[in-house]
Amino acid sequence: MLAALLMTGCGVKKKAVSDQPSEVSQPTWQTCLIQGAKATISKEGERYSGAVTMQTVRDSMIVVSVMPLLGIEMIRLEATPQQLKAIDKVHGQYAETTFTELNNKLTPTLSWEILQQVCSAELPTGPNKARLMYALGKEQIEITIDYTAPMVDVPVRVNRIRTDRYTKIDITKWLR
Repeated sequence: MLAALLMTGCGVKKKAVSDQPSEVSQPTWQTCLIQGAKATISKEGERYSGAVTMQTVRDSMIVVSVMPLLGIEMIRLEATPQQLKAIDKVHGQYAETTFTELNNKLTPTLSWEILQQVCSAELPTGPNKARLMYALGKEQIEITIDYTAPMVDVPVRVNRIRTDRYTKIDITKWLR
């Protein structure tokens, strides 16, 4: 009887292992491009809105371009799994930080995985709209994004901007 129970147990284990999906939960795309999404940032009674283009190379690089006027890029976010760089082209400034440094100031934390989900419209809330809430000290920041349809496996241009012509500032100043 013990032998029959062990054999049945082994059979169940084998079946359970074989029923597990293999790599199905991973995205199948390599690049994702979202053009013309609308992003709004609200903080302390102020609202900033603009068209956004999000270009993602999966697990490698993200470039977010904010273009509030006539398609002219005014703010750019460049991100890798290790680093974030925000460039304010209007004021000639940039700030760079790591996710660890940023998360010392931001609540809840932001990770590369979450940023990649946001920039490819793959949040669990659905592909049409995102709403993110963060606290920077006592200041509340709300970000809403109305997505356009993502285009996957299309060419993206994620070239980095040379920052030698911009003034480096602390990320906290840039966020305020």
